[in-house]
Amino acid sequence: MHAVFIPYGTRPCVELFLRAIEAELFGLRMEKDGEVRFIGLYGAVRLLPFGVVEAIFPKEHMDKVLTTLNFHQKAPYNISTIAFRKMLKCKKPGKFNTDENYNWDKQNVSLIPIGIREDGEFTDPDGLWEGWTHEAI
Repeated sequence: MHAVFIPYGTRPCVELFLRAIEAELFGLRMEKDGEVRFIGLYGAVRLLPFGVVEAIFPKEHMDKVLTTLNFHQKAPYNISTIAFRKMLKCKKPGKFNTDENYNWDKQNVSLIPIGIREDGEFTDPDGLWEGWTHEAI
């Protein structure tokens, strides 16, 4: 799962916020023959042109991440993100639970949510996780 947004604020604060995303240890759901396991996967951040950032994480954590990234709120200053969403091939997230969020330091950082991109499923063909199906992050 990819959450696309634009952070702005003082550079040290924005960088600290992005490092908090990368330091978060998520559980990636893996399934094989009805058995389910979770393995640890750190969050990732991809920097795109025009100050756009993409946070990458397992889909099981979507509600909590999108709440933390303010996707449940209106973009500040009535900024239209439709053009960005089309250009980046994102979609608007549907309804999601906003009860929980991550404690990432957003002091002096504002966020403009743009959209989400979903990953497909992948089954490992060989190696340690041969035959296990998981999100193709």
